[in-house]
Amino acid sequence: MSLVEARIPISVSATEAIENALAEAENADWGVFEDKPTASAWLGSYFPDEAAAKAAVERARRDLRGVAKIGEPEIRPMPDADWRESYKAHFKPWHFGRMHWVPVWERDSYALPAGDALVQLDPGMAFGTGNHETTRLCCERMVAYAEQQRVARGSLAGLRVVDAGCGSGILAISAVKLGFSPVAGFDNDPEAVAVSRENAALNGVTGQVDFFVGNLITGLQGRQADLLMANILANVLREFARELVAAVAPGGWLVLSGILATEIEAVRRDFATVAPGWELETRTMGEWADLKLVRPQ
Repeated sequence: MSLVEARIPISVSATEAIENALAEAENADWGVFEDKPTASAWLGSYFPDEAAAKAAVERARRDLRGVAKIGEPEIRPMPDADWRESYKAHFKPWHFGRMHWVPVWERDSYALPAGDALVQLDPGMAFGTGNHETTRLCCERMVAYAEQQRVARGSLAGLRVVDAGCGSGILAISAVKLGFSPVAGFDNDPEAVAVSRENAALNGVTGQVDFFVGNLITGLQGRQADLLMANILANVLREFARELVAAVAPGGWLVLSGILATEIEAVRRDFATVAPGWELETRTMGEWADLKLVRPQ
């Protein structure tokens, strides 16, 4: 399979504004890259063909209109082997507590400590690999909740976990690896659900996560979660605050991510209003923030 690589030059001084604008526009087509030694920056990505690359360039122009000027794109054919190798330079293993996330090409050589759990990652062009701050924030909250409950209960079995907007399924698969059950994950994009199921198979947990197509109304309807995670966007979280809060069991955690640090106070205010008496805690990682809410027993 051959792909095309597309690069669009951007100003180093505009990288933060561009990253924020793309996130607000829900444009996941592009990554923002910067080479400090050469003081250069660019948008970069891979596409199945030139037509798809050109369409993505036009969308980027629309989404960044009034935000920053972008340069003329460079689009070049790239053999499959080359793009896979380029991904390897960007995705490295990482861990938090007893949970490890490891690219498939390093699985055989990775030294997993005894008793720890591992999720294999196979980076794709359109879905998350766990490297982004928003996913890491959720992963760290989940591991902290797992440790708390393991001390209190001795087992995570019977604790219900829901990954709302599952993307590539990393959070839900990690929950299974930690020992939670039952676990469910949903997304309004059928392709995301298909990728989540493929990643579940890669990690040997087929059938242990209920992945399905749904939104924040249909996906949460009738559900009560002990740990509900939603790594989406601030405006969506705020719009469906009541639905998210209603789906958390007494004593449970609601973990919200996908929030720019500049938006966290507005999100916190909205959720404090619809969840009076709940414990609220925020953290930041780079330009992103999360919000943890704990429902009273």
